[in-house]
Amino acid sequence: MDFSNTMMEQLHMRVIEANPEQVIMEMPVGPHNRQPMGYLHGGASVALAETAASIGGNLHADSARQAVFGLEINANHIRSVRSGIVTAVATPIHIGKTTMIWQINISDENSDLLSIARCTLAVKTKRQ
Repeated sequence: MDFSNTMMEQLHMRVIEANPEQVIMEMPVGPHNRQPMGYLHGGASVALAETAASIGGNLHADSARQAVFGLEINANHIRSVRSGIVTAVATPIHIGKTTMIWQINISDENSDLLSIARCTLAVKTKRQ
């Protein structure tokens, strides 16, 4: 997947695995996504979570006729890190005709849970 000229490129996100039942992404922690106190910015974690869910949602949609957009996301940040690589694992909770709900767990390199997010996606018919 080409992330050129996107926020995903700026945050150095990469897809490890993507199929309709699970999306795994990684993001290194560094100056590009830390908050002023030196920890991974919660907003960067949420961006990673929504990206993983959206990729998964698009794997369920008919790309010729449908577009998938984030409708709502919430996240609980349990702990943070200053460096390393974080991994997001997104799995579907509900796949419907007009909405999808995905759960995303973000962990550090020690498999310690950093954030839990739930993202609702809207499935829209593309305009002709």
